[in-house]
Amino acid sequence: MTSKTEPTVTARRGRKPGRRPGGGSTRKAVLEAARARFANDGFAATTMRLVAADAGVDVSMVMQFFRSKDELFASVMDIPESALKKLGTVFEEADERLGERVVRTFLQAWDGAPEESEPLMAMLRNAMVHAQARDQLRAYIESRLMAGDSTSLGPDARLRAGVALSMLVGLVTGRQIIGVPMLTAVDQETLVAMAAPAIQNILLPAKGTS
Repeated sequence: MTSKTEPTVTARRGRKPGRRPGGGSTRKAVLEAARARFANDGFAATTMRLVAADAGVDVSMVMQFFRSKDELFASVMDIPESALKKLGTVFEEADERLGERVVRTFLQAWDGAPEESEPLMAMLRNAMVHAQARDQLRAYIESRLMAGDSTSLGPDARLRAGVALSMLVGLVTGRQIIGVPMLTAVDQETLVAMAAPAIQNILLPAKGTS
């Protein structure tokens, strides 16, 4: 049985309370609810009972699929392939628009469709307190450094890409987790216009400045 406070949580997230039929559809509903919870509230504040309420099932049903919150979190961290492909070819053309493409593509991956952005946000939000999320975030950044053909960036290509992507992780953290007012108040294109020159200079510094 769910607690008296859980229907309020369920209603806030737009889900109807009550049992769902078992099977794959129920497991999917639980994963979707958990993904949103981890992304919005973080690992510590998320409970199996809250996830069950959001999914419209009893907590016992959640426990049938996932024996612990750690196991549920591990399943949620399965990043969709479409999100991993966002930066797959962005480094292939080393030209004057590279910084703009990298910043825009990165922000679209982390602040786009929920099925892509929520797993990434959950991973980022929990990286400071959960070892698996930290490993996932590190692996994600490493995969972006390996993606495409970054050799066109010249010497120290991976280092340059690593510095640029780390800066962008900081931008996303300030905008979506810390909630720095001046960052949340502007749209993506404004951030692209401001950040692109700096990222461009890191990835392709002007001759004589490297």
